[in-house]
Amino acid sequence: MSKLLKKSVKLALVQLAAGADKSANLSKARSKVLEATSNGANIVVLPECFNSPYGTKYFPKYAETLLPSPPSKEQSPSFHALSEMAKESKAYLIGGSIPEYWEETKKYYNTSLTFDPNGKLLATHRKVHLFDIDIPGKITFRESEVLSPGNKITLIDLPEYGRIAVAICYDIRFSELAMIAARKDAFLLLYPGAFNMTTGKLHWELQARARAMDNQVYVGLCSPARDMEADYHAWGHSMVVDPMAEIVAETDEKEGIVYAELQGEKIEETRKGIPIYGQRRFDVYPDVSEKGVKYEE
Repeated sequence: MSKLLKKSVKLALVQLAAGADKSANLSKARSKVLEATSNGANIVVLPECFNSPYGTKYFPKYAETLLPSPPSKEQSPSFHALSEMAKESKAYLIGGSIPEYWEETKKYYNTSLTFDPNGKLLATHRKVHLFDIDIPGKITFRESEVLSPGNKITLIDLPEYGRIAVAICYDIRFSELAMIAARKDAFLLLYPGAFNMTTGKLHWELQARARAMDNQVYVGLCSPARDMEADYHAWGHSMVVDPMAEIVAETDEKEGIVYAELQGEKIEETRKGIPIYGQRRFDVYPDVSEKGVKYEE
């Protein structure tokens, strides 16, 4: 038995496209979550901005109030829908992300909610690194025009299985988050993310495999499906990568569900064969997981 992953677990990444109708988006998410768990999934992940179109002009319109928690159904229909989905499906549910508005700060956030199989909120992750890029002739996007960043790393303990980490999209480019999570014994790094057609082609698979290789853990990337009628064209290609950085499951750009069985033995075997965890030279360089790490907002 692995000390990181107590028993094998089936992961499902739900790749779906969100339209303008929030209640229709929530209804579609529910049917896909139930489909995933009817096929044996124990952990289900939804994509970034699964309840709304993705784009800075949409964030304020679709934003929901999450604090103080729990919010009312009027304040956050998505919170309650996710809680019910988790309960109904009897699975751990990582609710992709939704736009959040916090009255106290008067700010908007890109926020992921994780629920346990009883529908209880386990953790909240606000996207730490905002997607501000400018590739001439290709894409310019600035989340910071509307959103504010979260200020913590999110580690979540699932009692039957072990520890996972959740971050959102652009967070994957910052390897420190993944390193810290892995050194704090996470067996799985999950990134709901909406890469675009430029960076998706270049870096989506590369980032997933790099984070897995560096840390010898499982990595799951869950994208929205590609909708060429929408303002923002997501790359798709949701995938699961194993600790040896091999892609074990992947879909194309269309709606679908990616499944993978995660085994603790694979982590142990990888780390035994390439034993970097015992070979790091913290006498030469610092351990990023040791000082000044924030786990609370």
